[in-house]
Amino acid sequence: MKDLIFEIRKRLNASQEELARMIGISFATVNRWENGHSVPNKAMQLRLYDICKRREVDLDNIIREKIKRAASGLAVEPGSLILYHGSKSGIKGQIAPISRERCDFGKGFYMGTEPYQTLTLISDFEQSKFYIVSLNLKDLKVLQVSPDIQWAMLVAFNRGKMDEARGTELYEHYAKMSQGYDMVVGSIANDRMFYVLDNFFLGNITDKALVMSLSALQLGQQYVAISQKACGQVKNEKEIELSYLERVFLRDLSESNRIKGIHLANEICRDYRREGKYFDEILHEAAK
Repeated sequence: MKDLIFEIRKRLNASQEELARMIGISFATVNRWENGHSVPNKAMQLRLYDICKRREVDLDNIIREKIKRAASGLAVEPGSLILYHGSKSGIKGQIAPISRERCDFGKGFYMGTEPYQTLTLISDFEQSKFYIVSLNLKDLKVLQVSPDIQWAMLVAFNRGKMDEARGTELYEHYAKMSQGYDMVVGSIANDRMFYVLDNFFLGNITDKALVMSLSALQLGQQYVAISQKACGQVKNEKEIELSYLERVFLRDLSESNRIKGIHLANEICRDYRREGKYFDEILHEAAK
């Protein structure tokens, strides 16, 4: 927290006394915060966040630089990837494929190339933890899923959206798609993509519109360890602490991205409303 307050004050081009006046507190309090002798309560952090918004302090850049510095100081095994993981209650014990079953690629240990996808997902939970992890893919059997209709249908299967097609060739194809693999790698369904995907599952946009959305969004990648062997090659490198102020900013960012997703989906729906097939049409054809 002390580093965050210093960075904010620096970007405000303010002294400790000037920042104290902006917040309405004493110079000594700001000094204690920056020295790490005390931590501002939630009310004070919200007041500081309000100043950041009004003065257009780039909190996005501050958080990204914080993560970048932490990652650059790690001594990971040669050939390992640096990835990010979020947990609502923290990693306890051995890393294992124990997420909820109805996630994008099924039950597994989820990691991403884009830290903000992880951060915005866990920002609503005060006990959540954010980690930098490393992954060594050596000797793992990896399924790479391209960002196209195959990706969307695999996500649909794992989210339980294809149950009415149970027993069909289509259903069995996706049920077996990741069998025998240790790791699944595919695009992240980020904040903007959630809305687009839901619209596809609800029958509001076609598969053509969905694929065009995937092309437009330039999503990061998620790596999902679905076997214990793969989980054994994940190493928890560092936990990054998140202040209440940072969590509030990330929640606002998530909502902003969701709104962008709505606008994007509406535009694409208009542009491609007569092209492609709807999700229910795909399932009905499979059931024939």
